[in-house]
Amino acid sequence: MNPQTVAIVGCGNIAKSYADNLAAYPDLDLRGVFDLSSERRAALAAASGARVYTSLEELLADDAVDIVVNLTAHCAHHEITSRCLRAGKHVHSEKPLALTHEEAAELVGMAEDIGVRLGCAPATFLGEAQQTCLKLLRDGRIGPVRLVFAEVNWGRIESWHPDPEGFYDVGPLFDVGVYPLTIVTAALGPARAVTAFASVVKPERTRLDGRPFTISTPSYVVANVEFDGGALLRLTCDFYVGNHLTRQRGVEFHGDTGSLLMESWHDFDSALHVGDFAGSLAPVAPLREPYRGVEWGRAVRDLAAAIRQDRPHRATGRQAAHVVEILCAIRESYETGRTVKLRSVFEPPAPMEWAADGRST
Repeated sequence: MNPQTVAIVGCGNIAKSYADNLAAYPDLDLRGVFDLSSERRAALAAASGARVYTSLEELLADDAVDIVVNLTAHCAHHEITSRCLRAGKHVHSEKPLALTHEEAAELVGMAEDIGVRLGCAPATFLGEAQQTCLKLLRDGRIGPVRLVFAEVNWGRIESWHPDPEGFYDVGPLFDVGVYPLTIVTAALGPARAVTAFASVVKPERTRLDGRPFTISTPSYVVANVEFDGGALLRLTCDFYVGNHLTRQRGVEFHGDTGSLLMESWHDFDSALHVGDFAGSLAPVAPLREPYRGVEWGRAVRDLAAAIRQDRPHRATGRQAAHVVEILCAIRESYETGRTVKLRSVFEPPAPMEWAADGRST
């Protein structure tokens, strides 16, 4: 089997983690990298053993590149992905797919019209803990799910990132709220309506280098999301409280006969607990030995395998576009004070092969 070739666009903080994964897969060949910064692209190429592209045009003109991994800034996702799709490349984009549902839906339609694949992060639902959680739900371990609580307490970005302003311009909802929303939609399917509230908490912030800056995008968002079938999700996102400083974390599924708690929507080795209403919570072993932390390249590898096997890939652009519609509806709701209806649909992803057979315990 000839490895499929992959190129990375955007060599920021997360690119090294992706490159380490992609370079280690025998069925993928990390061919090259590109970034507007010559220093960043040279550093990632040196660390990963890949070539340097000096322009996006050079990368897209390379017929050997099968898949482009778009790791650019949030505001560039739509432009870069659309250029790659038009060049006939399959694309896996970092989250969110776009900053408006119209742009996200345009990318989905473009990929389908051209006949190439479009995948998108976050794909933490492919992790061992998350796949175990989804299987327990499919097996009816806690009965029909009626309430879900998801907490995204992501702390103060300026405490660790050298350039935090971009994150605050996007806000915690679009930056990290996408993680539990993707997991919950994978479990429950499409959402139908949202009602939300938001506020700017601590508008005056200070960078690591001591320079002050002011934020205007809400840094605290609470949303109620209604799903087909009647299940309700309460989603909380903020860039103020650190996850290590609160007991409110992860995702909790509450059903008619019990509850299922996943400590982290982020890490593949998250702790899981399940319990009936008549008893206490008990730990649940994952379906297989989990990856420590997050395997960032897992969805790209699944995309490549799906192309070879002519099957649907799991982290789809269509689901990602639905999540973007939820994000935009939440923003519209907290800006207008009204409930906002949703229209898009998607097919929930298939379980990983190792999570599909037998009943979980």
